[in-house]
Amino acid sequence: MITPKLVAASSVPLVLSILSRGESYGYSILQRVRLLSGGRIEWTDGMLYPVLHRLERAHLIESRWGEAENGRRRRYYRLSSAGERALAAEREEWQAVDATLRALWAPKIGDASHA
Repeated sequence: MITPKLVAASSVPLVLSILSRGESYGYSILQRVRLLSGGRIEWTDGMLYPVLHRLERAHLIESRWGEAENGRRRRYYRLSSAGERALAAEREEWQAVDATLRALWAPKIGDASHA
C-alpha cells in the first residue's frame, strides 16, 4: 500500500486525469484508481468526495445530477476548461518529480552497491 501522505498528494492529478477521459461518478472513480494502481491505492468515499467538492469549488470540475441505469440518482463529474489547464500543470510537475527520482534511483555504472 502507498502511504496516506502520498495518496493525498496524488489525489488531484489522479482525479483530473480520470475525468480528462470523460464524465464519471464517485464510485467509478474509486474503482478506476483501484484498478489502475493494482490495488495499491485504496480510496474511500470519505477521502474522494472532499477532493471532488474542493475541485468543484475551484471550478476545475463541474457536476450534474443524472440517473443511473438502475434508476438511482447519481452525481456525474467532468473536467472544466480550467481543469484541463490545471491538469497540464499537474502533469508537468509530476513528470519533473518522476524524472528526478528516476535519475536519483538509477544504478550507477560501476557502483557495486546497486548490482
